[in-house]
Amino acid sequence: MAEAAEAAENNFIRNGAPIRSPLKPGCVSSNSNLEMSRTQSPSGTRSDQLLNVLSDFRRLLIVMHDNPDPDAIAAGWALHCLITECLGKPVRLVGGGSIVRAENKHMVALLSPPIELVSELTDTPDTGTILVDCNIGTSNHLVTRAGIRPVAVIDHHLNGNENVELAFSDIRAEVAASATITASYLHEQNIEPGLKLATATIYAIRTETTGCENVHTALDRSVVSWMTKISDPSLLAEIESAPLDREYFGDLALAMQSTVVFGDTALCFLPRAHGAEIVGEVADLLVRCRPIRCVLCAAVVGDDLLLSARTQRGYGNAARLIQKTLEGLGGGGGHEHRAGGKIPDVTRDSDFADRLRDELQKRWLHACGIEHCRGERLISRQEIAENL
Repeated sequence: MAEAAEAAENNFIRNGAPIRSPLKPGCVSSNSNLEMSRTQSPSGTRSDQLLNVLSDFRRLLIVMHDNPDPDAIAAGWALHCLITECLGKPVRLVGGGSIVRAENKHMVALLSPPIELVSELTDTPDTGTILVDCNIGTSNHLVTRAGIRPVAVIDHHLNGNENVELAFSDIRAEVAASATITASYLHEQNIEPGLKLATATIYAIRTETTGCENVHTALDRSVVSWMTKISDPSLLAEIESAPLDREYFGDLALAMQSTVVFGDTALCFLPRAHGAEIVGEVADLLVRCRPIRCVLCAAVVGDDLLLSARTQRGYGNAARLIQKTLEGLGGGGGHEHRAGGKIPDVTRDSDFADRLRDELQKRWLHACGIEHCRGERLISRQEIAENL
């Protein structure tokens, strides 16, 4: 079965006559020169199965995780396009929180995806809810907090709830991005994504394959090849060079001064940061420093403590490390080499953040298997003082 699936992925774009199925009412055919490969089962392709499930509902709701990233946005946007074109039903694409990184904000401003940021959800019997780029049983999305049971989950993360029975589930941890999965649905249904959605998809896959998370399946490569022909490289370049506020550079300088190295593991704790993007970006930067192979970066942003973990290939699973570190304090998850988490409401008293820093350091080092190791600053106090 696995070999057959891999062969189908490898043949996503191939030489020869295109293989097509009848289009559903409302679907639009993409470029007739696009060559198709469809993984068939007795009930049709994965997109056929999803559309059949969703056809029972009057309206549909696509829910991304909180603070949606490019992968969640592009994956949800492709689903929005699929439903609009093939079912013609009212559909909303929503997420909680806010768009936090400068590049992500710039992407939304330039591409105008049909997303809504809301604080709560209301369930109705005639609404079908789809989770994208997140899963049931996790606390980082509105569906769990509203107590809604989704009819479908589409994701590329593993969190231990993959065997829960749903009307439709497509969880592929081996692919680089959830946007790859939903783009393949458009391809199966012969739907042209358009320049902006294609650009968002390319950027989503790029962001999901940074650092050591750089494995592309045959399906990822095929989606990238297809979308590259449609996307706008000038928009991609503009997104990747998004303007940064002056405060960002202050956060960056303080982060470098605050980083402590324990052997091949680093810990950076900022008692206050102006923007959430600094947490992941500092972690991305520090894990490239020799001899560091494992990083935890944390910063208080607003009332919450946000965390990002990074590991080099072969060192450890970042998602498991951050979950172990945050057990009983907050929630986290992610991928083998890139993960994130949050501890809410850490500003409730003046001393709590300081106590939390000590506890996180102890837990992180224990999770990484580091005992009795004296830490040293990435940049010594003497060097800092000499350059003031």
